[in-house]
Amino acid sequence: MITKKTQIDGTTYEVEFTASAEALKAETNRIYRKEVRKYNIPGFRKGKAPMHVIEKMYGPVFTQEAVESVYSSTVDEAVAEFGEEVIDVNSAEVVSLEGEVVFKSKFITKPEVKIEGYKGLTVEKAEAVVTDEDLENEMKKIQERNSRTVNVDDRPAQMDDTVKFDFEGFCDGVAFEGGKAEDYTLKLGSHQFIPGFEEGMVGHSIGEDFDVNVTFPEDYFSEDLKGKPAVFKVKIKEIKMTELPALDDEFAKDVSEFDTLAEYKDSVRADMLRKAEEKAKDDADNKLIDQLIDLVEADIPEVMYDKKVDENIRDFSYQLQSNGMNINDYFSYTGLDMDSLRGQFRDKAIHQVKLRLALEKIAELENIQVSDEDCDKEFEDLAKMYNMEVEKVKEIVPVDGLKKDVAVEKAVDVVRDSANYVAPQASDAE
Repeated sequence: MITKKTQIDGTTYEVEFTASAEALKAETNRIYRKEVRKYNIPGFRKGKAPMHVIEKMYGPVFTQEAVESVYSSTVDEAVAEFGEEVIDVNSAEVVSLEGEVVFKSKFITKPEVKIEGYKGLTVEKAEAVVTDEDLENEMKKIQERNSRTVNVDDRPAQMDDTVKFDFEGFCDGVAFEGGKAEDYTLKLGSHQFIPGFEEGMVGHSIGEDFDVNVTFPEDYFSEDLKGKPAVFKVKIKEIKMTELPALDDEFAKDVSEFDTLAEYKDSVRADMLRKAEEKAKDDADNKLIDQLIDLVEADIPEVMYDKKVDENIRDFSYQLQSNGMNINDYFSYTGLDMDSLRGQFRDKAIHQVKLRLALEKIAELENIQVSDEDCDKEFEDLAKMYNMEVEKVKEIVPVDGLKKDVAVEKAVDVVRDSANYVAPQASDAE
């Protein structure tokens, strides 16, 4: 039960709340019965020493654990009783153990949010267009995805060929570390090697021994080599080229359900247009969101940003795990640590927190209601997304949280549907 509430600032309260002496005594006895066999007390059989004897020797071990346990349950009751949405509790303190147990903590509440002018925002939205050049570029990509690699033995290497070769590099006539390999495979023109190396292989044939003269860049990672001339002794062992299929009706039949290339191109164009429309919509939505965030007026406690950073890092860790890596591996590879990673996520967290507060406030101002049918549809969508049974999703996802999420989505629709969409202004360069 809350006995005292003192407001420290706009979102922070110092709250005193109590638990009964009987609750503490019962919890202390429960812990004593569970833990007593851990203590060997001279003159008593194991597990038979009285509580007061053990605590006289070892300190109030049972009482301390009981206080922590009672606090955990009592603070939850105090949060429920508080009357405002509490987003964090910290600074747990025991004020008194005489009679009633009195605790004191700081409650951080959700800030009061003010937002005006969220309807009728003006935002640029590009027209979705797919030009003939766009279509041809996409068809080229499809060609490349359906290409085949063939061996070449009747001509020298050309750009875009894939070559297998041996090489060894020398600087001032001395072979340098890391400059030698056998059966190395490289696509010429991929710019994997230092400037000039790949160009120097063009025009040479299988079995030919030749030199490639290059100069290491001034910003090269090795202090011993940066800015220095070098000679690579090279021998090409294999040349392969990519052979593109002809763009004709047979190609369309092979890669699609269409009988003619014209029909297939129409389908590809329609798909490109759909994606372009989605991108234009997403870009416009992002611009609306930026404007919404600028409209938010609130004294947002730092803990809200910290919690969102924590959430983002957890999601990032799960992504790493799905790729067979953990967070410590990531730190080893990147040279980052947890503090620097948190710094990288902070701007994103600020953006997310302000947006959520804005949309929740809009949902309140617009008196947005979420029906049972809305919830059922959302549960069904989640079940499909995660390939789970609907009832299982309902067990995992709290309905109150789901309703808030649906209300927020409806608030987005309010902003989006009332917005004024205009064509982007041409830049001076255009």
